[in-house]
Amino acid sequence: MTTVDPTLFEAERGRLTAIAARILGASAEADDVVQEAWLRFSRAEGVDDPPAWLTTVVTRLCLDHLRKRRTRSTAEAQAPSAVPDGVDPEADALLADRVGGAMQVVLDVLAPAERAAFVLHDVFGYPFDEISEVMGRSETAVRKLASRARLRLRGAPEPVDERSARADSRHVVDAFLAAARGGELGSLLDLLSPDAVMRADVAGQRMGAEALYDGAAAVAGRFRGGARGAQPVLVDDEPGLAWVVGGQVSVAFAFHLVGGLVAEIELIADPEVLATLSIVPAGSEERSVDA
Repeated sequence: MTTVDPTLFEAERGRLTAIAARILGASAEADDVVQEAWLRFSRAEGVDDPPAWLTTVVTRLCLDHLRKRRTRSTAEAQAPSAVPDGVDPEADALLADRVGGAMQVVLDVLAPAERAAFVLHDVFGYPFDEISEVMGRSETAVRKLASRARLRLRGAPEPVDERSARADSRHVVDAFLAAARGGELGSLLDLLSPDAVMRADVAGQRMGAEALYDGAAAVAGRFRGGARGAQPVLVDDEPGLAWVVGGQVSVAFAFHLVGGLVAEIELIADPEVLATLSIVPAGSEERSVDA
């Protein structure tokens, strides 16, 4: 086994601790997460980019901690989920600049994934493409998460049209599932944007999925007659589907809609990423499905 140089880790410890402390809001928990990251790093082989690898491990450990903490607590308010049409860069910069001890209380209203996306982007300045790699989500997803976080932190109410769009999205995904189960190719195509895509993670590819299904015909062909056993869920508050085996989520499909049509689907099968997601049965946000 290759011996890991501890100086590589020590050079990153301060940055990793800062990220963990901001995401978790607790220095003791942050220290525990960073220590666990060190243990994993010390056992790892072939790490080409230690800073990126460690950022990914720490962020995912933080998400797992937050998800478990949230599951244990029934007192946390379920804030509405919405994505504003416009973003004010200057206001966002000021908001991020104010995040400190006092703002940590406010951060507690955020769902775990929203919190991580906001902290990494708005506080530490990571670009969305890097956050996508760290969180194991699409760039579309992490942009939505950070945007929702900003809206919640501002205390803005969910616009009526956004609330209506969320309900419409659920109906579209439900119709998509019904068409997939029935093998109705025409109905699937009607629900998909012409340039719709589905991206599968590496774990999903090992299960036989292609890395990319490009275009409505390719996506519809993948789902036609092949969704039996899938259940409607919310994946980090976005409409989706999941394969659940023995009470455990083995694959999650997160849907992203534009103009009432499915524009992008994420196929997520990596157990480490699934463990960081909030996956609840559609219409029952009080009960989580184990990932």
